[in-house]
Amino acid sequence: MSELAFLFPGQGSQFAGMGKLLAAEFTVARRTFEEADDALQFPLSQLCFEGPEEDLLKTENTQPALLAVSTAACRVLKEQGCQPAIVAGHSLGEYSALVAAESITFADALRLVQKRGRYMQEAVPAGVGAMAALLKLPPGKLGAILSEASQGEVVAAANLNSPDQIVIAGHAAAVARAMELAKAAGAKRAIQLNVSAPFHCPLMRPAQLNLRADLDAISFKPLVVPLINNWQARRITSGEDAREGLYQQVPNAVLWTDSILQLAQLGIRRFIEVGAGAVLTGLCRSIDPSLQGAKFGVPADLEKVETTCQTDLAMSTKSLNKP
Repeated sequence: MSELAFLFPGQGSQFAGMGKLLAAEFTVARRTFEEADDALQFPLSQLCFEGPEEDLLKTENTQPALLAVSTAACRVLKEQGCQPAIVAGHSLGEYSALVAAESITFADALRLVQKRGRYMQEAVPAGVGAMAALLKLPPGKLGAILSEASQGEVVAAANLNSPDQIVIAGHAAAVARAMELAKAAGAKRAIQLNVSAPFHCPLMRPAQLNLRADLDAISFKPLVVPLINNWQARRITSGEDAREGLYQQVPNAVLWTDSILQLAQLGIRRFIEVGAGAVLTGLCRSIDPSLQGAKFGVPADLEKVETTCQTDLAMSTKSLNKP
């Protein structure tokens, strides 16, 4: 059995220029960006390759752009013979993972995440919400901090990213109170994030409700490889579970730490972060240092990624040949 997972990044990994070198080097990547431009009827590829940064940072642009880069990179890997045993994606990255698992088409995913981004942006007026990262908060402190900080407003865990990093989201004043309480409770740092909306908290319920009809309008097929979902950190294989997971993840926390621990429990020993940046690679090292990982977002990464894939193939063959 293969011991390799593909992991797909979410919002925050974007940068102007992403995907450009892949498209220049690999025909399958170039065709992926052309497919994205056709599906959305605007030059998404140009936005990825050239910016401007301020347009790329708009949530309704960021989400399809990152999806396109991840899908282009994934198709290159598969063309090179590198196949995952299981997939997972951080927030938006779950859509990329489902494209990789052939549950939804690339074109459907692009249109879904463009709408998802718009709904999220519209759910909370500018300035009303906020997000913050709490670094090295002592265990067992989070619940009391959120309860004390709320004071009738919303503040909740949004991303449980690693033992050392928790992201919170909600009303701006409540998030600010939680940051001060976290520092008083022993957190090493509390950093407000430069985001356009308070993602993965109950303030996103209007976005969730708006997304329901769009999710119901497309076909979800059984997954060709399993996915660990964000909402429950659970292994799923059915199209209906995939659809429900995308619906439920909008106002609920991303259980990333539990997702990676679940991968390890299932026997995964290696991973490739597929797409822009290397955020997930760093988080995985913090969650389980025994996991071996590589990133693939530019052609120069391919040599290291091929080593990871070849190691996985050798281990799989050895397993199959056991008496």
